[in-house]
Amino acid sequence: MKTRRAWRATEREAAKREAAESGAARIPGLLAAGAGALRGRAGWALGSVLVLALGLVGAWLFAGSDGPGTPPDTRARAYQDYDACLLTDERGIVTGAPAAPVWEGMQAASLDKRIRVTFVPVMGEKSVENARPFLNGLVQRDCEIVVASGAPQVAAAEAAVEKNPQVRFVTVGEAGAGAAGPARDNLVRVAPGASLKDDIAATVKRLAREG
Repeated sequence: MKTRRAWRATEREAAKREAAESGAARIPGLLAAGAGALRGRAGWALGSVLVLALGLVGAWLFAGSDGPGTPPDTRARAYQDYDACLLTDERGIVTGAPAAPVWEGMQAASLDKRIRVTFVPVMGEKSVENARPFLNGLVQRDCEIVVASGAPQVAAAEAAVEKNPQVRFVTVGEAGAGAAGPARDNLVRVAPGASLKDDIAATVKRLAREG
């Protein structure tokens, strides 16, 4: 004899079977309806939309695979292909050093003309012979403008003017041994003083403009 609970369980199982059979019976009808929708003008329009959507997704994925997907930084400087290099004594460009205002003037010129500026301190013996290899290194690096600050650096730069006509030399401070020689088209002498920063900025900008 079946209890009331057993009857209810039997009824639920029967209802599940009926729902499953009904759903399975509807699948062919749905597929047929879908196939019918894809025929004719409506089908061509729907297919075109699907192809276009897949193409856009593919193009997006392809473009994203070449990089991290981040846009370029529009704030980055677009420097000219022009380098101005500063040769200093071993103190470099620290506050209070003779080359500090020279470096500030070169930085000001860089902000205005988008010129790359760098500096190299001469370490070791304070002599023209010791400064010469550092100067030659700047020339070999294709520095279009070489600025020299300090007596040994100035002397080494002015001695190299004639041999390097493609380089524009700017000397600052106490002149070296070559300062008393004839003026050269690729040599500019800037006197130290209160206006040194502005004078250097104006000189570097002018030389960069002249090329």
